[in-house]
Amino acid sequence: MTTHLWRSGIVLALSAGCAAAIAWAQADSLAVGAFSALRAGAALPDSWRPLGVSNSLPPTRYTLVGDAGVTVVRADAVASVSALSRKLTVNLAEYPVLKWRWKVANILKTSDIRSKAGDDYPARIYVMFDYPVEKLPFVERTKLRLARALHDPNLPAATLCYVWDSKAPAGTIVPSSYTNLMRMVVVESGAARVNQWLAVERNVAADFRAAFGEAPDSLVPAVSAVALATDTDNTGESALAFFGDISFYKQKVTP
Repeated sequence: MTTHLWRSGIVLALSAGCAAAIAWAQADSLAVGAFSALRAGAALPDSWRPLGVSNSLPPTRYTLVGDAGVTVVRADAVASVSALSRKLTVNLAEYPVLKWRWKVANILKTSDIRSKAGDDYPARIYVMFDYPVEKLPFVERTKLRLARALHDPNLPAATLCYVWDSKAPAGTIVPSSYTNLMRMVVVESGAARVNQWLAVERNVAADFRAAFGEAPDSLVPAVSAVALATDTDNTGESALAFFGDISFYKQKVTP
């Protein structure tokens, strides 16, 4: 499996079976990754699968560790590439808000959100959608159908990638340097808050409409998978990041 496919948001969707419903739910939220309920040092849950592993590059190492008494996912990348992905189904009309916690120990010196050579990030959260292929432009539709025929029939047609970038300002939304089917959304930038736990809250439905040019009142497709990743294969650098719990909510979480 090539790094290029992983960059395109394709390999993140490769796993057997259909998208499953989220196993744990409360009235106002759906837990995607309840890592704090797990034991530090234990194996990662089966629902979170390593994806995007390259035949020629080492994978990023993901482990459950304790941080200030809370179990989180630690991601160690040394010129490496891979992600942890969970298949699920989320109706954004009901649960439009995604919240997570993350912390990075360093930013990348030579990353560049607008180039393939610099397409590395200390921390990413991917949200993949069950987007109708018929709504894609002809060229993108043709490319996706070919990729599905060659690799997997369930490859995503649309993906949001929330990133901690080194240079691009927060609020930047640009197409991936690898594929127009993915939009990069910068939610944190630079080194000012390195080594601090940050709580991020995004209205995924609103972000999807803004990123893909959909009407403000349009129906947003269901989420089909969520992934977390730390990668440094293009820059050849090292990165250390931590990911806390990830959940969808019915409404805005903070006051």
